[in-house]
Amino acid sequence: MAGTPRRGGPGGRFVSLLSDSGVPLEEISRLVGHSGTAVTEEVYRKQIRPVIQTGATVMDGIFKQDQKP
Repeated sequence: MAGTPRRGGPGGRFVSLLSDSGVPLEEISRLVGHSGTAVTEEVYRKQIRPVIQTGATVMDGIFKQDQKP
């Protein structure tokens, strides 16, 4: 179907490799030709999950530090 983004294939592997290597979402978005990160997150959400998970882990550490007496 025309205009429907492909989530798999070479593009998905490309995004996954970049994400796993620590490339910021903003750079991945530009490399795949998206106008912003929201499009990249929607189209490749499974491939960029490690980046999102890393951010969540960092935030957990920050909040745990705030809770120390």
